[in-house]
Amino acid sequence: MKAAPVVPSSPHVMNTYGRLPIALTHGKGCRVWDVNGKEYLDALAGIAVNTLGHGHPKLVKALQQQVADMIHCCNYYHVPGQEELAKLLVERSGLTNAFFCSTGLEANEAALKLARKYGHDKGIEKPQIVVYEKAFHGRSIATLSATGNPKVQAGFGPLVEGFIRVPANDLEALKKATEGNPNVVAVFFETIQGEGGINPMRAEYLQGVRALCDANDWLMMIDEVQCGMGRTGKWFAHQWAGIQPDVMPLAKGLGSGVPIGAVVAGPKAAAIFGPGNHGTTFGGNPLSMRAGIETIRIMEEDGLLQNAAKMGTLIQTRLVTALMGKKGVKEVRGQGLMIGVELEKPCGVITQRAADAGLLLSVTADNVIRLVPPLIISGAEADEIVARLLPIIETFLKEQG
Repeated sequence: MKAAPVVPSSPHVMNTYGRLPIALTHGKGCRVWDVNGKEYLDALAGIAVNTLGHGHPKLVKALQQQVADMIHCCNYYHVPGQEELAKLLVERSGLTNAFFCSTGLEANEAALKLARKYGHDKGIEKPQIVVYEKAFHGRSIATLSATGNPKVQAGFGPLVEGFIRVPANDLEALKKATEGNPNVVAVFFETIQGEGGINPMRAEYLQGVRALCDANDWLMMIDEVQCGMGRTGKWFAHQWAGIQPDVMPLAKGLGSGVPIGAVVAGPKAAAIFGPGNHGTTFGGNPLSMRAGIETIRIMEEDGLLQNAAKMGTLIQTRLVTALMGKKGVKEVRGQGLMIGVELEKPCGVITQRAADAGLLLSVTADNVIRLVPPLIISGAEADEIVARLLPIIETFLKEQG
């Protein structure tokens, strides 16, 4: 007799997620398996985290060795891996120094502290930071305050003051919101908004913001937590516009699944913090540093930036061809392997339906299907994502009339 399927539950875990009834046990490449042995094609990559997919043999070997050598030591001492990873990041970004933490939220929190201290060092008593509608920077009180989603802010007031909110891709709105205000110290945004619905900032807008920051002596702070680390086909998504930020938070894909965050800064911001101004217990530990070092090394050895650009174009082109012009479809957008399909109506049910069809993805901003697969994805797997997803979308659209 066949055993009854296991129905996952977590009765002792706080109920902070609307989880699907799935519990994953292991993965290989772009595929994962659950407790019942069902196989899924992973087009979510732990929300843009598993850069190298699952069980990458080069990464596994390196991390096993690091675990045997040393997992953690505190920041009272020099950690050689920090200098090695910092050098790799500054060489690829054109910036100068890095601070390491454990998450994207921590990286963004550090960026906000940098901006405030930058202002205080200039004699500004109440520094203000420009942030954006539909932005998502984290769930601490400060990063939640910078976030542009009233739903996730609800119930957690009073929020932190000191933020000026503007719409994306509207330079005149930014100028108007800051005109004559001597307290502005920074502009803070995602190159491509992730949780906000895969909304890219246009290249000419980014260039205009860079010029405005230079003219006003503001810090340009670019949150590359989700869209960075090769996901768009360049190391960092803002590089498509030919600009450099002053402050750049990173996390997610930097460690291929090992928790890691970083703030990379240029000359204008790299020396703002001194000893005692900021710190972390777990950030920069030897295990996470090894994960970051090996991720970058493997990405270069295996040509994953080029693969991200190529596979992203393949997926996006096929989705555009199949969906654009259909009633109920607003837009297919994104860059590289960060792709959103915006429908006219909320489509959260598609997450479960896709899982039923053996495809892991997410729906963000209520009506945007998000695809952020591992950067190792093959052409056959890219085709398979589209082949599994299209019938689900078409069924949904028919139901909506």
